Amino acid sequence: MSEGADRIAALSAAQKRALLEEMLREKAAPSAGAAPNAGAALAAGAEARAAGRGGFVFPAEYAGFARAFEDSDDGGAADLFFQLCEGVNASRAMVSGRELVNFCSYNYLGLSGHDEVSRAASAAIERYGTSVSASRLVSGERPIHRQLEGRLAALVGAEDAVVFVGGFSTNENAIGHLLGPEDLIVYDSLIHASIQQGAKLSGATVLPFPHNNLAALENILARRRGAYRQALIAVEGVYSMDGDIPDLPRLVEIKRRHNALVLVDEAHSIGVLGGTGRGIGEYHGVAGSDVDLWMGTLSKALASCGGYIAGTREVVAYLKRTAPGFVYSVGLSPPDTAAALAALGVLEAEPQRVACLKARARLFLDLAKARGLDTGASRDSAVIPIMTGATDRAVRLSKALLGQGFLALPIGYPAVPENKARLRFFISSTHSEDDIRRTINAIGNCLEQIDQ
Repeated sequence: MSEGADRIAALSAAQKRALLEEMLREKAAPSAGAAPNAGAALAAGAEARAAGRGGFVFPAEYAGFARAFEDSDDGGAADLFFQLCEGVNASRAMVSGRELVNFCSYNYLGLSGHDEVSRAASAAIERYGTSVSASRLVSGERPIHRQLEGRLAALVGAEDAVVFVGGFSTNENAIGHLLGPEDLIVYDSLIHASIQQGAKLSGATVLPFPHNNLAALENILARRRGAYRQALIAVEGVYSMDGDIPDLPRLVEIKRRHNALVLVDEAHSIGVLGGTGRGIGEYHGVAGSDVDLWMGTLSKALASCGGYIAGTREVVAYLKRTAPGFVYSVGLSPPDTAAALAALGVLEAEPQRVACLKARARLFLDLAKARGLDTGASRDSAVIPIMTGATDRAVRLSKALLGQGFLALPIGYPAVPENKARLRFFISSTHSEDDIRRTINAIGNCLEQIDQ
């Protein structure tokens, strides 16, 4: 150990914090006339705490992370994120008066902005107001809530469903409430943060398994299942960063063999997978009753906001009567409820939307591969990454595409490992074939220029 390291090791915890804050102040000191940045804000917070004026303590790593959102040079992303978009978020985006071909929307079937869906939301406001103004347990229950839950349960082949006001909070509440310290949760290493938060909230033992490696999952269960009251396996129907799909039939076999439960997060698979958009169960031919918890969001293909859990009547009744995020939260708003209900009606009446989405996604994937672009593990979904490796390369590609009229944003460290940065393209049934062809040509040309 060096002499400097010896001195640091000898410091008290309070002295180490003071040293760290001093280092942050020095690192974050802006040049004359520079705009305030995240590092300066952290330093100001440190000074406020030192002076006894309070202030939140942020992780030291936040300063560098936040600066990436405040820089506009080749490596910064200030001009990419938090852009003000006008109009409906669909295959076109209006940003600062420019119309862009948009690949940042979850509006997979073009149902947000659909006349029938919008009329249903407007009619619900006229009848019920903009809010139900209470928990559903007391005076917030409305007929359309029960109608929506019945339609969602039927969509995935479950007995019943319960709707929550947020997609993230759906996983957080259901997992955190249904599992406890005597239980085991085993989830895919690339699982969504909402499931990780729910698992943490539950107090259960949590063990990730390598992405889509079901042999590793089975090995964990073989070794550890017997020590716990119950075990939950959590996967996604379509992984939102990679666009790939788990082997659901094999998962069902594994859960039966080890007396476990399965939760499938269908945020990006409902309305997308299966011949009629009923999700990964339809895609794989798995019965709804073979999965214990079907989770989904209303904010993507279903053109609304919120989330749901579908399963047995007993599980749904338990969540409705005891889950804190349901009992102590206002019911889903009338326009959101009616919009999702109408979107389900359009989905059922117009299955050609699903067929068109599949065709557009397949065209994008095929053309990208033909151009030599790395699309990772994506298959049969509407999420297609273009892998760039380094984060700065992803940022530069996104900026170059923006200049040519295409909106696709970079995903880099810490959301993904530094060597697995990418741009994610969310395909919609409302993208034209010409949109897809022009986009692939632009991506290939921009990367060639960036790599020169």
